[in-house]
Amino acid sequence: MAHAVIALLANETFKNMKKKSTPSAQIYRRLLTYVKPYRGLFAISVFGFLMYSGTQTLFAALIKHIIDTLQTESREGMNYLPLLFSGLIVVHGIGAYIGNYFLAKVSNNVVHALRCEIFDQYTRLPTAYFDANNSGYMISRITNNVGQVTQATTDAVRTFVREGFTAIGLLIYLFYSNWMLSLVFIAIAPIIVVLVSYVSKRLRTISKRIQESIGDMTHITSELVGGHRVVRSYGGEEYERRRFLESSLYNRSQSLKLSTTMALHNPIMQFIIAIALSFLMYMALFFMKQASVGEFVGYLTAAFLLPGPIRSLSDANGGIQKGIAAAESLFEILDEPGEVDEGTYQAERCKGALEFKSLTFQYASSNEPALIDINFKVEPGQTVALVGASGGGKSTLANLVSRFYPHETGEILLDGVEINTYQLANLRKQLALVNQQVTLFNDTIANNIAYGALATATRNEITSAATDAYAMEFISKFEQGLDTEIGENGVKLSGGQRQRLALARALLKDAPILILDEATSALDTESERYIQAALQKVMHNRTTLVIAHRLSTIENADVILVIDHGRIVEQGTHRELIEKNGAYSRLHQIQFKEHPEKND
Repeated sequence: MAHAVIALLANETFKNMKKKSTPSAQIYRRLLTYVKPYRGLFAISVFGFLMYSGTQTLFAALIKHIIDTLQTESREGMNYLPLLFSGLIVVHGIGAYIGNYFLAKVSNNVVHALRCEIFDQYTRLPTAYFDANNSGYMISRITNNVGQVTQATTDAVRTFVREGFTAIGLLIYLFYSNWMLSLVFIAIAPIIVVLVSYVSKRLRTISKRIQESIGDMTHITSELVGGHRVVRSYGGEEYERRRFLESSLYNRSQSLKLSTTMALHNPIMQFIIAIALSFLMYMALFFMKQASVGEFVGYLTAAFLLPGPIRSLSDANGGIQKGIAAAESLFEILDEPGEVDEGTYQAERCKGALEFKSLTFQYASSNEPALIDINFKVEPGQTVALVGASGGGKSTLANLVSRFYPHETGEILLDGVEINTYQLANLRKQLALVNQQVTLFNDTIANNIAYGALATATRNEITSAATDAYAMEFISKFEQGLDTEIGENGVKLSGGQRQRLALARALLKDAPILILDEATSALDTESERYIQAALQKVMHNRTTLVIAHRLSTIENADVILVIDHGRIVEQGTHRELIEKNGAYSRLHQIQFKEHPEKND
């Protein structure tokens, strides 16, 4: 019966789930699988807590023995009692150290494993997932939520093991001393279970809100840090402060609710136990008349030691509820399907022939197609320019070639093979992409050019790529040259310099297909002339898709496609389209009138 009482307390989380929310029990069991690889360390920790818990029960027995010894005339063995007491203290401390130290090792390993698994999953998720989820929540999950989860898998488990064993030991001693009196603890067990059940549901709900608010605060902070120039330029400081204040106030109110729930829970639990102990003491005065003073004091000592571990067990349940709420968000990420990669075809180096057949594409979040019935062909080594108003579908077309989004209607052929047939990594090996919004990393210039799979490039190759992209002109002015740290996303560089590094990265990749998405938009006129000369040399043996707003940069393209509202409305060379006097000609005239000499 003693084991049944502790089982009710220690496993209340699972009993609560069975009534209404079975998946939560599955979540917790899944959490515990992260502890399995370290079960050896965990076993040592449990052994330490057994030592710790065993001494708690022995203290009550020792008090009984001390009092009974003092009541005898001979007081035989009295000299050994201080040594025995000191020995229990030493064992108690050693057990606590072993249990806490090895569980801390388990905890740190679980944190490491979870964070790495979440981060690895981020590298596999499709582009559509990043479009649908803001960065603040994703960062918060890998920082804050993982910490909450480990409380459930390790810290709470430590309390259940340590305090559970202590409570079991004390109950065994109580039932061994007087089982009839000890039945009072069985009587209050259902009341405690009901209380813990209610508190569990409330704690989990509030914890989920707190975690969401932390994600919101992280997101707002991230936007302020990344866009502080825009914030200051447009006087957005007060607006951002208000946004953060509202988010923080919500977090504070939810945290206060959590604290209030826990603050009320403990006194109520203590009140229930205090009534039970008072009744027990009253009953003991009547039913333990034949017991010795030592037995009586030892029994009451064990009884009054029991509320401590029971309170700790109920507190640990709060940690489990927080962990389960956090784990839900983590497992949602881990259960997200990664990028679809069912292709098996591989090519060492493609020739670069691209063909689009009846291609139609619509984003999942949109009500209208982004591309409609696209048909054209690009021969190896040709340069095809895509022009048109913003939102017409030009960048979407480039994203489909890279398979950032899956297409279902129509075909995209690379060297006569549907790109979905290609193994994803092999397909992207054939492509070099330069976006309008350049992404650089908080590293050296050399490491930003030779990024990822390009890290094996030699210094000469990096220098050659930087030279072709007209980047060495400014790199050589830095004291550390290619080894210069450029800050987060290249904050220490100008827009034109950042874009030239992105071009150098693409040139170093030496892929048969080059995709330039407004790649020269941030360059001044002088830099653009050099880059155009470099690109003409590099494009010679590459198929190039150029998405351009500045029409002056694509006049030499082999084919120009004018895209409007997802459709190709015109195609031909620059001269042909000018003579046609259609959409392209109107765009060209407008730009020529507005920007006869474009300067950045």
